[in-house]
Amino acid sequence: MTELTLVIGNKNYSSWSLRPWLAMKHNGLQFKEIRIPLYTPESKPKLHQYTPSGKVPVLLHGSQTVWESLAILEYLAEEFPNLHWYPEDKTAKTMARCISAEMHGGFQKLRDNMPMNCRGKLPGKGMAQGVQQDIDRITTIWRQCRQKFGEGGDMLFGKFTIADAMYAPVVMRFVTYGVELDKVCQDYMEAILELRAMQEWLKAALMEEEVIERSEF
Repeated sequence: MTELTLVIGNKNYSSWSLRPWLAMKHNGLQFKEIRIPLYTPESKPKLHQYTPSGKVPVLLHGSQTVWESLAILEYLAEEFPNLHWYPEDKTAKTMARCISAEMHGGFQKLRDNMPMNCRGKLPGKGMAQGVQQDIDRITTIWRQCRQKFGEGGDMLFGKFTIADAMYAPVVMRFVTYGVELDKVCQDYMEAILELRAMQEWLKAALMEEEVIERSEF
């Protein structure tokens, strides 16, 4: 079988990298990891060796180069259809795809003002104008999915899916910035944090020494 290689950024900061890494680890895929620290003079030249976008993450699979988190996850779902990437129910699958795309393209206020920083403990920081609206929309999504589709497990659709991978960086943001949540959302966050793959990512993130000033307060 052709080897999978995933190019990622700093585990402490790179929310986009976390998504495919978490899903691949959780689903038991074997892959080589190439970590390129971001926002250094060497970052762009190194990244352009692997992708025309010059950004992480990037999946290399034989002759295929796939970039952008959601595109990587969709590619993996096609290449490894025997694994659980989406709910089987058509309505649930449609919902999972919609909220994954919404996460990929939206919530800019949250991204700008609450950058992912796994090592950080910054309760109350980042609550700029528009951030609460993003938080409210995300928590509404989580509650709707858990209440309508969450039977059979602790994830948004019961079992872990691409949608959970897409929202995992938001979980880390809510932890770092001490966002207060209702019980349904808090329980979901704790379930994500307890995943073995998530624990592995966090352990590595805490050991990193690089500091990206733009993601620090």
